[in-house]
Amino acid sequence: MKNNILRLAALSFLSILIWACTDLEEQILDESLTGAGQAEVISGAVAPAYGQVSWTWRHTNYYGLQLIASDEAILPYRGGTDWFDGGKFIAAHQHLMTPGNDLVGSSWNELTKNLSRAISAVEVLRPLSEEGNAEATVALYEMIALRAYLNMLMLESWGMVFDKENSSDISNILRGQEAVAYLEAELTSVVDLINTNLGPGRLTQGAVWSLLARLHLNAAVYRDPYGTPDFTTDDMNKVIEYTDKVISSGQYSLSPEYFDLFNDENDKNPEIIFSLDQRGVLRREHSRWAYWSIAGSLFPRPEFPSADGTDGPAMTSDFIQTWMDAYGDIDPAEADARFYQENIDIPGELVDLTGMSPLNDEDHFYCITDLDFEINRGILRGVLWGPRKGSDGEFLRCDDGQVKIYPVIQRKGNGPDRDVGYVSHTMEVDFTNEGRLHNKGFRCSKYQFSRTSPNGNNFSSVDLVLIRLAEIYLMRAEAKLRLGDNTGALADVNTLRASRTARPDQTPAALTEIDLDMMFRERGFELYWEGFRRGDQIRFGKYEESWTEKTSNDVNKRLFPIPQSAIDGASNVKDFLVQNQGY
Repeated sequence: MKNNILRLAALSFLSILIWACTDLEEQILDESLTGAGQAEVISGAVAPAYGQVSWTWRHTNYYGLQLIASDEAILPYRGGTDWFDGGKFIAAHQHLMTPGNDLVGSSWNELTKNLSRAISAVEVLRPLSEEGNAEATVALYEMIALRAYLNMLMLESWGMVFDKENSSDISNILRGQEAVAYLEAELTSVVDLINTNLGPGRLTQGAVWSLLARLHLNAAVYRDPYGTPDFTTDDMNKVIEYTDKVISSGQYSLSPEYFDLFNDENDKNPEIIFSLDQRGVLRREHSRWAYWSIAGSLFPRPEFPSADGTDGPAMTSDFIQTWMDAYGDIDPAEADARFYQENIDIPGELVDLTGMSPLNDEDHFYCITDLDFEINRGILRGVLWGPRKGSDGEFLRCDDGQVKIYPVIQRKGNGPDRDVGYVSHTMEVDFTNEGRLHNKGFRCSKYQFSRTSPNGNNFSSVDLVLIRLAEIYLMRAEAKLRLGDNTGALADVNTLRASRTARPDQTPAALTEIDLDMMFRERGFELYWEGFRRGDQIRFGKYEESWTEKTSNDVNKRLFPIPQSAIDGASNVKDFLVQNQGY
């Protein structure tokens, strides 16, 4: 058994070398790679593969790349002091990436490392499965599905998949229809064998059905990433077939409260099909999806004085305008439960801030216990409220020990409001000196700031949601719409809209009609900040349009460049990695 464990470690390292990754640092799940029994060998194979996914989806890796390259998010050089990072976020947003862009490179490195771990896991588990080990067989099917999922991310962003069974082999790189066929074969090989009830933190039959639906929905783009997608009847029928299976399985149901999907203890939410389990399982548990966008002067958790935001990306005014256009004279916060959830109940006598500033508002606060304080969620606008620190760095408190909640002072950057004005998020944000100030742009607080994260970075217990039932309804609706079944598409979209009933006054009203533009809009409303927007823009033919600070209409930018470091690292194998066109 010791030899098997050593073999896993050696294969994992060799696989990483062959994948031409540049970051060889290993961090794994809490499960050990050492042990005396087969259970340890199995967990030692599975845990590193699952454990790496959260870092693949880190804000400065694959997650950030998907958001910033779309019309959903923009990350300026905040005040000329924060978030320049060599210009990688600015270039990604403007579709001016080069093979040396570090955001592209780190995304590639983490994803290929994750793939190498899945491949090593398959290689360790297969012989154990063939020997009749039932636990290894269950794990093997999961790792085959995980390998396909990760390869689909590669296909989505770089237009290729890596066909590889043994760590010591050179990968066979597939593109276009070959890649689609390979992924379909991978997923269908396990879909009727994989476990159905392992929970949202593991890949199950429902997740594999969902991935097959995703694959066929996007197959037209994957076959010809630079052309006009040809959505075949066969593909759309398969989308409907697999989404039907998920919906009719009875295993999942839509969440009445939209933001419960992104809270602590969301592992129990029946809408979630596949997520990254962060309940003390991963060493790399993180809150990046929660804290990256919010103001650096906002402290969401009074019990953790070091927890704050980063003043990172904002939503573009273009994306916000889609909400405004949809609801006209009605504030989207009043019309749609997905836009905003108000958790801070400001006493009526404090609401009016006329004449108030940090220079004269010492008594303009209310008191609340640390654990009862919860910041507002969704799309944050205007003046923020939260705890305030004194000169000693500790939160100001009432006589009974409760924390004082004030309008948040603008403490970041070098703008004119620093220390004398409040954080007030405006809709307009861009790369100009004015537009890049720290308060510019509406912010996204979709994920709860976890009550287990002491610094906003790590130790979150909010699972990161990767597949959920709402997406299934939206995929089925889109497939029906592309087949000409507008009635069926409308019914699916309205089923989803009508499900958010926890705040009835904000349950979005039923639509009376649907077309492709509205379908694209609905996906944006439901799935914002979850990493879908870039792919949606490509599929709906909107990725070459202009939006804030982005004017490129180059179809070659639908795929990212292969990092030059990866090409150089694989240069000993002739033509192994050929740069994507246009770079």
